[in-house]
Amino acid sequence: MFSQYFGHYLLNKGLIDTEQLKEALQLQAETHVKLGVLSVNAGYMTPFQVEEVHEKQKQIDKRFGEIAIELGFLTEEQLDQLLSGQKQNHLILGQALVDLGVLNIDQFSTALSNYKKEHSLSDEQFDAIKAGDIDTLVEAIVGLEDISNKKLYANYLSLFAKNLIRFIDNQVRLEAKEVNDQYKANWMVTQLIKGTGAGEQTLSTGMGCDEETFIKFASIYAEETIDEIDELAKASVSEFLNLHNGIFLVNMSNRGVELDMEPQQIHENAIVPVNAVIVTAYLSFGAIDVVIW
Repeated sequence: MFSQYFGHYLLNKGLIDTEQLKEALQLQAETHVKLGVLSVNAGYMTPFQVEEVHEKQKQIDKRFGEIAIELGFLTEEQLDQLLSGQKQNHLILGQALVDLGVLNIDQFSTALSNYKKEHSLSDEQFDAIKAGDIDTLVEAIVGLEDISNKKLYANYLSLFAKNLIRFIDNQVRLEAKEVNDQYKANWMVTQLIKGTGAGEQTLSTGMGCDEETFIKFASIYAEETIDEIDELAKASVSEFLNLHNGIFLVNMSNRGVELDMEPQQIHENAIVPVNAVIVTAYLSFGAIDVVIW
C-alpha cells in the first residue's frame, strides 16, 4: 500500500508523470506474487487450503500467514522462507522506475528520504510502513489529526484498507477528503453500528461512489459480470460493507468493546451530515468514499 502513496508523491513532485506511474504500478502488480500462490508453488499448501485461509479472512483481521499457521497449513519456518522471497512493494516500484529509465537509484533513494522527512516519520514508523504496516501508515499519513475519535477512526479505516486489498484491489490509497458543503454520492451503502449498553454511542458508516465504480466493485466482490445496478450489484456492495463491519466488531470485542450493527441500506443520490469524516479510497478502477459520522 505504501507504494501507492510514494508513487503519487513522486508524481506530485514532478519526478514522474501519470503514464510513467501507471506503467510502473502495473509492472509492480505483475511482479508481486501473493503468499497463497507462493505457498502452492512451493508445495506447502494446496489450492483448497489457500481458499480456506481466504474464507477465514472474511471473519477475522489476520494476515494470510498467521491464519495458515493457526490452521496447521504452514510452519513458522516455511512462512519465513516464503516471506523472504517477497520483495517490499515500494522496492518493486523503484526497480520498475529504474528499468523504465525514469529515475536512477540515487534519485529514488533521495526521494524516499525526503518523503520520510516531509511526513515527519520516525525511523520506526517509516520502517513499519515500508514493511507493509497498514495501521501505522493510516495513522501517520491519511490526515486524521483534527478528529476527536482519531484512534477509533484510524482502526476502522486501516481495517477497511486491508479488506479492500484482500477482497477487491491491491492498489489502494486512502486520503482524507475536504468537503465544504454537504457530501453527495450517486450511490451509497450505509450501516449503523451501535453499542450494546444503554446510552452507548452509535457510529454511522457508509461507502459511496459513482455508478461505474459501484458496478465494477460489485462485479469484483461477487466474482460475476455485472453490467448495471441491479439487485445483485446492491447485494454485493452491501455484503462487502457488512463483512468489513463484522470484522471491525470482532476487533473491538477483542479490545473489550461490545458493538452490534443494523442491516445495510442502499441510497441513491445520498447526502450525509456536514460533520461526517470522509476518506477517499483510490483504487485501480475508481474511487470509493468511506464515510463515518
